[in-house]
Amino acid sequence: MRWSEICIHTTEEAIEAVTNVLYEAGAGGVVIEDSQDLLRTRASDKDSVYSLDPADYPLDGVNVKAYLPINSFLGETVEEIKQSLNNLLLYDIDLGDGRMTLSEHNEEEWATAWKKYYKPVRVGKHFYIAPTWELFQPEDHERHVIELDPGMAFGTGTHPTTVLCIEALEKYLPENATVLDVGTGTGVLAIASAKLGARQVNAVDLDPVAVQSAKLNIKLNKVQEVVAVRQNNLSDDIKGVYTIVVANLLAELVIRLAKGGVASLLQEDGLLIVSGIIKPKKEQVAQALAQVGLHVVDEMDSGHWVALIAEKAD
Repeated sequence: MRWSEICIHTTEEAIEAVTNVLYEAGAGGVVIEDSQDLLRTRASDKDSVYSLDPADYPLDGVNVKAYLPINSFLGETVEEIKQSLNNLLLYDIDLGDGRMTLSEHNEEEWATAWKKYYKPVRVGKHFYIAPTWELFQPEDHERHVIELDPGMAFGTGTHPTTVLCIEALEKYLPENATVLDVGTGTGVLAIASAKLGARQVNAVDLDPVAVQSAKLNIKLNKVQEVVAVRQNNLSDDIKGVYTIVVANLLAELVIRLAKGGVASLLQEDGLLIVSGIIKPKKEQVAQALAQVGLHVVDEMDSGHWVALIAEKAD
């Protein structure tokens, strides 16, 4: 079978939104080529045994690639993708030039193309994140290794928004904490929480594919005794209180999470860690949190992205 590779050149801000458009169009997975990965790798991983090939990355911005079968419906699907991308502009999402290109690949290329971009990387002070198919032996035995098979769930655990959340967890997660991970995706933040010493982690995601992916990764990392996963819409119907609630979500969803009562899920000195926020929307999110009694006590940033750490007011 022949496959069409659809490549959309966009911005870091739009990665998740563009990815969702491609999934809704029937893509079984995506490849993300982020020009900033080269800069981050050169700055922080000079001694890494792995290196990225600049030829595989755009000069600027991000390429989001997906694969669709070449059939009589392809033309119609491509037009639907274009319309969906145009609709994103109504939500003030910066798509950059939004340029779309198509190319053909055979079955073998489609099945394995994305894996060549996914290599073990250092994340934060305590972790390596490595794909399950790499025989990886870390040189630094003080670090935990998180093995991930992203499957069709969004992310490989190395996007700046995920890294910011992990760094915040490293800084603020106490021993024996309870954690709620909202929008868990591959489960990487739930796994990191367990490896940092949390005694109980509940992870939720609305996407059933993400739930299955998270369950697989949790077993791979042998933290199933600590981490439980279920399908759920944001924090709806969640019971109990937590030391930390972590959510790597777009700004609009973080605001919905705040209005939906996330503050009631935090213990009195509990913290909310949110990422996935572009810098121009930081104040809007901070105001939404303050309105429900959550006051920002710290922030971290990486490129265009920012993470906010908010404390429940007395």
